[in-house]
Amino acid sequence: MKAPEESPCQQPAPTSNGGYKTFEDLVVYQAARGFRKAMYGVSRRLPDLEKFELASQIRRAAVSLTNNIAEGHGRYHYLDQIKFCLQARGSLEELIDDLNVCEDEGYLPVLDVATLKEQAWRVHQLLNGFIRWLRERKRGGSPTLHESPPEYGLTDDDLDAVLNPPEAGHRPPASTLHPFNTSTTG
Repeated sequence: MKAPEESPCQQPAPTSNGGYKTFEDLVVYQAARGFRKAMYGVSRRLPDLEKFELASQIRRAAVSLTNNIAEGHGRYHYLDQIKFCLQARGSLEELIDDLNVCEDEGYLPVLDVATLKEQAWRVHQLLNGFIRWLRERKRGGSPTLHESPPEYGLTDDDLDAVLNPPEAGHRPPASTLHPFNTSTTG
């Protein structure tokens, strides 16, 4: 069996903890963290009238970007990890739009906005690559991210069936179907 390839976004930075990979070791997290720091710098450069509006929004979205990557890494089901990465990507695109606002309102020089957008799109590429890598590992059954069937009886396949829209004529496993109201009237 061919060993799964490691994505560039998955390659760790050198670690001193025996090789265990934390979210901080992910290249995608490191790039997102650098971008978050840059966007915090943007929030400090905005005029006072934006202190509680745009600056606050930028800080929340910037934190959401890295928080979602970290939280997704803490989940052992691929679909959870992918969901959090998609949320991180949404926060990233929100920040790109915030940069458009900064440019449109003249809060930042056009060249600064262009440089920040380049950094943002690089993070976007890494996130897309990491999401793609997670989807490929899910299909290939990589031992890197696997959790035993939980005590509540749902396997990874059961969760997939619940979280993915069923095809016509296909019902989720019976263990996932719970009636809303078991009482009957009439």
